[in-house]
Amino acid sequence: MRLPLNSIAHLLTDAVCAAAVFGPIAASGGDLSLCIVIYNSAAFLTQCLAGLMTDLLTRHERLAAIGLAVCVLGAYAPLPGWAAALIIGLGNCLFHVAAGTVTLKESRSAGPLGIFVAPGALGLAAGTLWPWLLPWFCAAALIAVAAMLVSGRGEAAFVRPAPARVPWGAVAALTLAVAVRAIGGCAADFPWKTGAGLSFLTAIFVFAGKSLGGYACDRLGPTRTALASVPAAALLTAFCAAWAAPALAGQLLLNLSMPVTLWLIYRAMPDSPGFAFGLAASALWPGTVAGMLINLSGAWNSALILVSFAAGLAAIIYAEKSLKEVRT
Repeated sequence: MRLPLNSIAHLLTDAVCAAAVFGPIAASGGDLSLCIVIYNSAAFLTQCLAGLMTDLLTRHERLAAIGLAVCVLGAYAPLPGWAAALIIGLGNCLFHVAAGTVTLKESRSAGPLGIFVAPGALGLAAGTLWPWLLPWFCAAALIAVAAMLVSGRGEAAFVRPAPARVPWGAVAALTLAVAVRAIGGCAADFPWKTGAGLSFLTAIFVFAGKSLGGYACDRLGPTRTALASVPAAALLTAFCAAWAAPALAGQLLLNLSMPVTLWLIYRAMPDSPGFAFGLAASALWPGTVAGMLINLSGAWNSALILVSFAAGLAAIIYAEKSLKEVRT
């Protein structure tokens, strides 16, 4: 019950936040670029610290509901744009870490994790493209908050597994790979993505990739899933981004590996689900910023994409091998 509820709440959280940034915050007259930086920094960079704190708790569903409620509050609070961006960013962070913790602690496989993380792509796209829908997003979000508060009554307390040796080399490699892969993702240019329809279609393919990635990981294993998806994704993104069909296929294949990476980080530290979930998100924003600052073209840009995706593939292979060595 909590997985579909939290997945819908994930969509609504990102929709509310994006619509608030590109709606009332953009209309407030402040520096929109600064507000976007503040929002993303609060939403992503703080997830690692938030994860450490949520791991001290035994129940997390109602905490996720509070995070979503904070996003709704920040969207309509009579505050300067930068302050509203900070509030919704922190609410976004709290929701993701708490709901992600619920998903991880109630899952015995990677499949549910992919289902939880995937809807965020749809929410982000919807809020960015249609910020005038903010009142409807907020109304739906408040219904989700109420449902999550009720759902929290039946949440089982988290039973922390016995401490085990953490393969920190694998954790570091996976975290760095998230940042490096974000650099490559920013390097891709999709000239065909010119309207709302194609932009949302891209989000649908991202959603599909993340949704399928967890189940592919369960069926094939992390390494085989990555080998089946990342090389093809790299080639399609590096050399076929100018055409919609192959580029969309590349986005689907690339995002198959997202829940795989997150699942491996969690398996490396199963007694710290909040920290594991937040660690990957904390690495995503710096990688995105670095990718936006790097300006390459032609063969150099293609090489950057190939190298960044290869780093992600190598990290998954290394991490699975390290986990097997630690557990035996």
